[in-house]
Amino acid sequence: MPDRMRRARRHAPPILALVLSLGATLALRAPPAAAQGGTRTPPPTAGDDRLPRPATDSAARRDSVPLRPVPEKPPVVTHHVATVGGETFRYTATTGLMPIRNERSGVTEGHIFYVYYSRDAANPATRPLTFVFNGGPGSATVWLHMGAYGPKRVHLNPDGTNPPPPYTYEDNPFTLLNQTDLVFLDPVGTGYSRAARPELGSVFWGLDEDVRSVGEFIRLFLVTNKRWGSPKFVSGESYGTTRAAHLSGWLADNGIALNGVVLLSAVLNFQASRQAHGNDLAWMGYFPTYVATAWYHKRLPPDLQSQPLAAVLAQAEQWTDGAYLHALHAGARLSDGERQQAITQMARLSGLSRGFVDDNDLRVSLPRFDHELLRDRRLVVGRLDGRFTAYSQDPAAERGSFDPSDASIRNSFTPVLNDYVRRELNYQSEDVYYILGGGIGPWRYPTEPQGYPDVTPGLERAFAKNPAMRLFVAMGYYDGATPYWAVEYTLNHLNIAPAMRQNISTDHFTAGHMMYIDDPSMRKLRADLTRFFADALRPAPSAVAP
Repeated sequence: MPDRMRRARRHAPPILALVLSLGATLALRAPPAAAQGGTRTPPPTAGDDRLPRPATDSAARRDSVPLRPVPEKPPVVTHHVATVGGETFRYTATTGLMPIRNERSGVTEGHIFYVYYSRDAANPATRPLTFVFNGGPGSATVWLHMGAYGPKRVHLNPDGTNPPPPYTYEDNPFTLLNQTDLVFLDPVGTGYSRAARPELGSVFWGLDEDVRSVGEFIRLFLVTNKRWGSPKFVSGESYGTTRAAHLSGWLADNGIALNGVVLLSAVLNFQASRQAHGNDLAWMGYFPTYVATAWYHKRLPPDLQSQPLAAVLAQAEQWTDGAYLHALHAGARLSDGERQQAITQMARLSGLSRGFVDDNDLRVSLPRFDHELLRDRRLVVGRLDGRFTAYSQDPAAERGSFDPSDASIRNSFTPVLNDYVRRELNYQSEDVYYILGGGIGPWRYPTEPQGYPDVTPGLERAFAKNPAMRLFVAMGYYDGATPYWAVEYTLNHLNIAPAMRQNISTDHFTAGHMMYIDDPSMRKLRADLTRFFADALRPAPSAVAP
């Protein structure tokens, strides 16, 4: 202790001496501010104009944290019956927590909650197995679990809107369980998954950290359930596609080859959808989504409004990649005549006024678009799904106070999941099930040369190491979180062998970020996935010449 602190302590009142002593102890023990992760901020989403401050935690410090052994509880096993496409079969649900241990010390640093559905009387050595997760980061896997793939789904109206509460669940006629066993997992900090101690959260909260823990979960699952021989798939949504693409490379590096990857509402190269000053690529990535949303709400001129959506989007895409690209790239070199022409065409295609487009310098952010499109009707448009609207409490504001599409699904999925795991799966826990946010701290992204996270190298590496791998990508036209034109750009710039492009299939849906909550779109998606799994499991021709 420095001399001045000893003198201060000697002459201070008892309570002040205690504070000074505590301060000295904390000063010796506390890591630098950067190592503590800075301030607590919500996780980023595609379309935000910010990146979080990194949360770091060195391996040396991690290994030095004293931990008490966490008693492991056996998973809960229940038995059920499902009928899919007229076929009735039995299946088993296994619900539990998988311990994730430090690879050097062997000490448990966290637990990942999972629900594993396996079809009875199937050969586990050859039966396909799909690992499923949502995104955020900070989102539990409830959406794909009880909205798309699982044997039960939240009961919604056919267009994805909520019926009046109370909400409930029903048999899912579109479940994937007739084709593949399913493992729904919640990364640490989401659902019931937790770090063993609060200070270990940053072991899991980052792009690379998250992939290592999920990859370790998959390895452990294959070991404990004797599933190494199974054809293996991963499926993610939103940031879950970021995880899936990055994970495909990690698994390929660690001797776990995938038969296929399914991406719903993808974000792989964040530059393509990060609206920020100086990043003109993202303004282009969003514009066709604006056009689709304006068409849906009948805000386009009569000659455009009378055309099918596909025809309108073809014009929007052509203008985006041509005149709009030129206008953005030219900047101050753009002549006044060219600028006025660009303003006129952008307003015509987007349903916005010429003045609004001009004031925003041809660069309209998603929050501004969502609040401006239906401002005269005092409605704000949804971000996750542009079909959804809500009453604007402050019509003069720059953006809405909440996302109508997010509010709708959160209200129904939250109570239904909590009811389902307790009543149907018999899994009892008093912990909060973190649906979206609330359980994680700042998220770490590695520093990229271009300043934006980009996981396409992982996907490219997986294709290079495993040329038989298949990829399916689903995109919603009304998705403002991961705009479809940005996804198309990313896929078209993958650095893979030309022959590998025949292994990539895509489809577009007249729905939003969660296309599966819309019944017609889910029916179409299920048909796509039926073909995808069949193609991925078909033996590939031998690459060895006779």
